[in-house]
Amino acid sequence: MRDVPHQRPPQLDAILEDAAHAGFAMSCEDRTGSLLATLAASKPDGRFLELGTGVGAGAAWLASGMTPGAHLVTVEADAAVQAIAHQHLAGDARIKFVHADADTWLTQADGLFDFAYVDCRPGKYLRLPDLLALLKPGALYVVDDMLPQDTWPDEHQPRVDGFLERLPDVPNWRATPMSWASGLVVAARI
Repeated sequence: MRDVPHQRPPQLDAILEDAAHAGFAMSCEDRTGSLLATLAASKPDGRFLELGTGVGAGAAWLASGMTPGAHLVTVEADAAVQAIAHQHLAGDARIKFVHADADTWLTQADGLFDFAYVDCRPGKYLRLPDLLALLKPGALYVVDDMLPQDTWPDEHQPRVDGFLERLPDVPNWRATPMSWASGLVVAARI
């Protein structure tokens, strides 16, 4: 089986080109993005959350799977990086860009979400209970980069190991870690 996606968001190549020019090497890879789009399609008119916009690759994949009535809130602390995402995706009225530290944003967030894609430390290694409190029953939670990455600092592996070890003990959710793509966890809020 060939697991290379055949449906890519139309803006993705330009986003990744601008990411390369900016020296940003942490965009979600295509297999992860394709799964995000497929899972997004399972939440018609849903309310989506992305922590860690980066240059917008993940947001582009999510938007490509979202229905016309869905909405995405995407949060990023680095304004220069998020500006690339905004340049390519601002025409999509379903996407709301929030320039904020995700750790701080989680303390002020309101409303419930049907789906969360977490691509930064808060909501994954920090403040996981706060993020889970924002998810409706049946909501999906996706994180990537669970397998070693060239961009990781030396002290990062223990964070990942601790997160994966705690998964079975997190109340009210069902999680499946996968050694696929960049290493994923897909979970459902119970």
